[in-house]
Amino acid sequence: MDLPGLGLLRDVFAGPVWLAVWVAWLMLVNTASFLFLRRREGRWVAAAWVANVVLMSGLHAVTGYSRLLGLSHVLLWTPLLAVLWHRRHEWWRAGGVYGIWLRTVFVTDAVSLLIDYVDVVRWLGGDRG
Repeated sequence: MDLPGLGLLRDVFAGPVWLAVWVAWLMLVNTASFLFLRRREGRWVAAAWVANVVLMSGLHAVTGYSRLLGLSHVLLWTPLLAVLWHRRHEWWRAGGVYGIWLRTVFVTDAVSLLIDYVDVVRWLGGDRG
C-alpha cells in the first residue's frame, strides 16, 4: 500500500518532462509557504497547499490520473488567489525574499489555475484523459 499521494506523484513524474518540471516547481513554490508562517499570506498559502495535497490525493485515489485532479486547485486556489488579489496593496510591493516569494506564488498558482479550469471543463465535457 502506497502512502497517500505517492501514486499521484508516480503518475505525474512518469509523464512528460515538462509536466514533471511544472509540478516540481508548484510543489517548491507552495511548500516554501512554511518559511513564512509568521505572515498572514504565508499561513493562507500553507493551508491551501496542505488542503490541496489531501484533496488531490483523495481525487486521485477515486478517479485515477485524470483531468478532474484540477478540481482541487479550482476549489482551493480560486478563493486563495481572490483573497490575495484583494489584499495585493499590502504585499505586491513587499521587498526581500517574502515579497519575491509571494509574487512568485501568486503568478505560478494563477497560471496553474488557468490550466486547471481548462482541464476540469474538458473532463466535464467527456475528456477523461
